[in-house]
Amino acid sequence: MSDDAHFGHAHMVRFERTLPGPPERAWAVLTDTAQLPGWYGEGRIEPHLGGAVELMGGHIRGVVTQWQPAVRLTYTWNVFNPGEAVSQYPESYLTFTLAAAGDGTALTLEHLPVLEQFVKLNAMGWHTYLDMLVALVRGTALEARDTYMTANAKRYGVDLANPLG
Repeated sequence: MSDDAHFGHAHMVRFERTLPGPPERAWAVLTDTAQLPGWYGEGRIEPHLGGAVELMGGHIRGVVTQWQPAVRLTYTWNVFNPGEAVSQYPESYLTFTLAAAGDGTALTLEHLPVLEQFVKLNAMGWHTYLDMLVALVRGTALEARDTYMTANAKRYGVDLANPLG
């Protein structure tokens, strides 16, 4: 054991997408869980710093740490298995950054840290979320979550029958 600092590197997943329309349109979807129930499930994001985050029927819980309308949303991300009062996983942070980009919006999504064994699964999930978000803000038909998930599982080499395999 040493009193000196130990250095390490945390895994993360980062996406950059250009969305149609102004940042306010994307912000509305990012913050109003009713607009994308196929992803958020039963849940809420309280619209203020310190607000509670509860998604997917309580499977995901957190706290809003940055609330800058149409610019930045960050909240903690904790995964809970059914019946758990304390997560067995480390807390992470999910950040959405929005900026006007011509007639559209530049969106950056960052999730970190991500446990090494979950990196591909995490990327598949967020890619699915972004595919659904893009369809919604474009006003095109929104497919079932499983449709996007199946395509993205292939993209990231995830076996949906054994996702942690």
